[in-house]
Amino acid sequence: MAWNEPGKDKDPWKNNDKKKDQGPPDLDVVFQKLSKLLGGLFGKKPSSDDSGNKGGGNIAIIAVFAIIAIVWFVSGWYTIKESDRGVVLRFGAYHSQVEAGLHWNPKFIDQIIPINVEAFRTMPTTGFMLTEDENIVKVGMEVQYRIIAPEKYLFSVTNADNSLLQALDSSLRFVVGHSTMDDVLTTGREVVRQETWVMIDDIIESYDLGIDVVDVNLQQTRPPEEVKDAFDDAIAAQEDEQRFIREAEAYEREKAPIARGQVKRIEQQALAYKEGLILKAQGEVARFNQLLPQYQANPEVTRQRLYLETMEKVLDSTSKVLIDNNAGGNLTFLPLDKLMGGSTDKVGLDKSVSEIETRSRADEKADQDERAGGTTSPSRSSNRSSGRDY
Repeated sequence: MAWNEPGKDKDPWKNNDKKKDQGPPDLDVVFQKLSKLLGGLFGKKPSSDDSGNKGGGNIAIIAVFAIIAIVWFVSGWYTIKESDRGVVLRFGAYHSQVEAGLHWNPKFIDQIIPINVEAFRTMPTTGFMLTEDENIVKVGMEVQYRIIAPEKYLFSVTNADNSLLQALDSSLRFVVGHSTMDDVLTTGREVVRQETWVMIDDIIESYDLGIDVVDVNLQQTRPPEEVKDAFDDAIAAQEDEQRFIREAEAYEREKAPIARGQVKRIEQQALAYKEGLILKAQGEVARFNQLLPQYQANPEVTRQRLYLETMEKVLDSTSKVLIDNNAGGNLTFLPLDKLMGGSTDKVGLDKSVSEIETRSRADEKADQDERAGGTTSPSRSSNRSSGRDY
């Protein structure tokens, strides 16, 4: 049966006690019912006619709030990486700092900002700068840094990275402005780098940025394009100068020890020669002192012996042979000049020795015949004649 048949007063919206309108319920009625449900949930006693209908509504609302609480609790767990540190903000203000690991925070109350404190970050800058001698050079520099205090990095200044960039650019321009162009382009690059580093450290220390500058690299220093070729030639000439200087230094290091060794050797030879002459003179003096008593005892014999020793020394290096004509024997026929000269002609030497032996045997036989017959052999006379000639 339809609910709106004539004679029936049944309303599906259960508003029998109100006016019998067939439209949707009024919003005031809905809000009134909702306020009654919330009032019963927080301790307000419902009326007897509403207690049966509101029991199920209270359970549903409690279930919804329980689900919301569980979701809120679960969503509060978070993890901080090993390389990060977490900065905790409570109602937008800095509260604390957490280490790496699993943590929990009240959702919608605390905010966690992870900051990497182990990674090395890079900040470059480049531009045309004016040097002390009023020349323009293009300089590029790069600074490497890492964060050591996350809370200072976030809240000491508005933007720590931008502050570091401004400090780098200001320091570099100051140092280049107090250096000449040749120093910036060639020999003074390391000085520019070190002085810029020192100035950056001083600036960020006063701002307390929570940043540690690890390294500063001077990437490029070059003149404007209009004069680049001329400066390249000048730099090449300076490099050649340095190369020649290093080669000269290497040659000096090579030759100096040799020269010092030669000087030392000559000094030692001179000292040895000096000591040798002194010892020789002392030996001569001692020898003459020993000869003096012998000379005083027998002057003639000593004089003759000294003469013979002196002649032996004098004639020791000559190839001439002196023979007494009155002396006999085989000494007359020996080739003493060849023996003393060290001749290597062994065949000729053997031939000469055999001839001498033949002549010696012939002379002995002639002497025997002469003693037996009382006559002199012609061969004997010729041998004696040849011996005297020799």
